[in-house]
Amino acid sequence: MTIYDFKIKQVGGDTVTLDKYKGKVMLIVNTAPKCGFAPQYAGLQELYKNYQSDGLEILDFPCNQFANQAPDSDEANVSFCQVNFGVTFETFAKINVNGIKAAPLYKYLKKQQSGLFGGRIKWNFTKFLVDRNGVVVKRYAPAVEPSEIASDIKKLLSVAV
Repeated sequence: MTIYDFKIKQVGGDTVTLDKYKGKVMLIVNTAPKCGFAPQYAGLQELYKNYQSDGLEILDFPCNQFANQAPDSDEANVSFCQVNFGVTFETFAKINVNGIKAAPLYKYLKKQQSGLFGGRIKWNFTKFLVDRNGVVVKRYAPAVEPSEIASDIKKLLSVAV
């Protein structure tokens, strides 16, 4: 199984397969609008604005597993991010990232890059960088600012599929 085999639920209920992102560099992030790290949405948007035309996609997965910081509906999460941070990258339906009900995509991501917590996601705004061939190449802690990831993104964007 590769990352491109996973199906994810969009806001509104439709399901898409990640194969639509083949050949793209992906930054996959679990988020929460009411988290102290929420200002990172602006940094994520800046990355998207700067590199989307070169092949970057940011996939935003709100998660309410950490201190109830994403309690609102999917539509409310999207609206909040658009209004407060100008987000234009896609926000998907809310998911779980840890535990028995963790989304299969996140089980896969954690297996590929386990991090310091034995495969668990520590908090909101954990980031996974995926290259153009679907390989999960790096995991970033919540406190890592999006601007700190730019050089890694540029390197991956310069490599052909």
